[in-house]
Amino acid sequence: MNHPLLGEIEQYIEQHGISPTRFGRLAVKDPRFVEDLRSGRSPRRRTLERVSAYMREK
Repeated sequence: MNHPLLGEIEQYIEQHGISPTRFGRLAVKDPRFVEDLRSGRSPRRRTLERVSAYMREK
């Protein structure tokens, strides 16, 4: 099952024209972050907070 935040991340990636790898690197210093979410990874709450903060700031 995909994480609920994945849909928001996918929209952000499309709207800003960046790759999933770049998003992960910029948001949480993990280039595999989006791919891992797509594969069912359940990130920690702190990681989700960092991702949300990154999307709000940009």
